[in-house]
Amino acid sequence: MVKNNYQFTSNVWEYSGKGAWIFVTVPQNVSSEIRNSFKEYEEGWGRLKIDAKIGKTNWKTAIWFDSKNQTYLLPLKSEIRKKENILLNSEIEVIISI
Repeated sequence: MVKNNYQFTSNVWEYSGKGAWIFVTVPQNVSSEIRNSFKEYEEGWGRLKIDAKIGKTNWKTAIWFDSKNQTYLLPLKSEIRKKENILLNSEIEVIISI
């Protein structure tokens, strides 16, 4: 598989359901490009393994395809938010590598 990098800016938001997960949404145009190129590598529920970078923090994670909005969601663990001082509703720059 060829490694592709995608850079985007997105707002941090909290899922209102059970668990209070914090996410950033991968923009529609980037999500479409990723899905067209890498759908065959998705696991159950549209999970796609990636490397992510915010600020100086790199980590291995996954994005999840949101079929309702036709975009991928990147969950932000507490550890990452603390390291990079990420607050809800803030706009952040993200780089993901697939």
